[in-house]
Amino acid sequence: MFVTVAAAVFMSNLDLFIVNVALPDIGRSFGGSGLGSLSWVLNGYAVIFAALLVVAGRVADRSGHKAVFLTGLAVFTLASVGCALADSVGTLVAARLVQAAGAALLMPTSLALLLATTAPEKRAGAVRAWASIGGIAAGLGPVAGGLLVEAGWRWVFLVNVPVGIAAFAVGVKVLPSPERAEAEKSPLPDLFGAALLTGAIATLALGLVKAPDWGWTNARTLGGLTAAVLLGAWFCLRSARHPVPIVELPLLRVPAFASAAAALTLFTAAFSGMLLGVVLWCQDVWGYSALSTGFALAPGPLLVPPVALLIGPAVARFGAGRIALAGSVLFAVGILWWAVALDTGSAYATSLLPGMLLTGLGVGMTLPVLTQASATALPPARFATGSAITSMGRQIGAVLGVAILVGVLGTPTAEEAVNAFRHGWYAVAVAALLAAYATVPLVRRPRPAVAAEQVTAGTA
Repeated sequence: MFVTVAAAVFMSNLDLFIVNVALPDIGRSFGGSGLGSLSWVLNGYAVIFAALLVVAGRVADRSGHKAVFLTGLAVFTLASVGCALADSVGTLVAARLVQAAGAALLMPTSLALLLATTAPEKRAGAVRAWASIGGIAAGLGPVAGGLLVEAGWRWVFLVNVPVGIAAFAVGVKVLPSPERAEAEKSPLPDLFGAALLTGAIATLALGLVKAPDWGWTNARTLGGLTAAVLLGAWFCLRSARHPVPIVELPLLRVPAFASAAAALTLFTAAFSGMLLGVVLWCQDVWGYSALSTGFALAPGPLLVPPVALLIGPAVARFGAGRIALAGSVLFAVGILWWAVALDTGSAYATSLLPGMLLTGLGVGMTLPVLTQASATALPPARFATGSAITSMGRQIGAVLGVAILVGVLGTPTAEEAVNAFRHGWYAVAVAALLAAYATVPLVRRPRPAVAAEQVTAGTA
């Protein structure tokens, strides 16, 4: 069963890295589309993913994880074909939205299926193994993306098709089908709340991405940012009152879960900004090909899987909070290294590579540990919903990371590029340091029994 789940999770994680590497080629294919428009190939996906993740988790908790997982896998695979056939940035973004809907069904149910069939004493290791799949995809993604782009950027989407078909065929036979108590009597999740969340994230991203063109004090920029705040506030109020909210606010009263979710959101903002920034630096400033960019990126992500798998004893000894805090700080140090060392004529080995190694080590110490901390803070009945909330936070972070980087970079000339990227690296480093700060409550971990009681009391 683990292999089936791992294949599907690997495919959806791989998609992130190979699409980033392909982004400049996609822009050239569609008549030199600007970075602001191209960013929606990434951000449109993340917005829909974030908005539907909790809905998918709630539906899966009530309707059966296997059925929702397989539906998501089928939608993701078919949408990948649509992405490959796109004839404009607009149609590509539309297909990416459908792809995101499939991924939203796929991701929370994958972890829930794994945890539901794993003994309690082995769940922490299972979560680390699940999280390390993303690290493996990160390690292979840049080089795989570069190779695929050499054959044509459409192959970065077509590669999903055989994996998706195989995982679906095997999943029908091997995935467990637990009983669904009271499934038909359960109310639907708050779909209007999902729409409010979508609007809040989308208007925030629009304001940040368009600010360099419109001006930071332009009425359209301020209007977008104001709309994001108002829609976000409305979403929070509705979540507090709705019987089946998108975000179960009582879950956020579990200190370990709330701290891990906040840190994951901030760290993913830093990670997404870093990933896009390195791709743009290598291809637009240094003039690397997509394949060379993939090899330049690879050393950092290749560190993630072994670090994620070997970090267990350190977590047991020092606690998740201390390890994640140290990882976030290391990540920030790697970014700040680039702010100081990168220049148009700097050598890869002495400027980009050290930062890649530091950020790779930081990711391996942070993402799987925080994922484990958030998952194990909740009782089994909330595995899928809790996973969906943290995954939603990560997607919101991804939108913010890309939008902030695009907003800071703008459209610099060749002479302005180094300074513009330096400001971008500073913004990314701040997000990583905020993630480190968010892990501080994890150092004072609550007793698991207390956490479970808080969730039970709050959701009864």
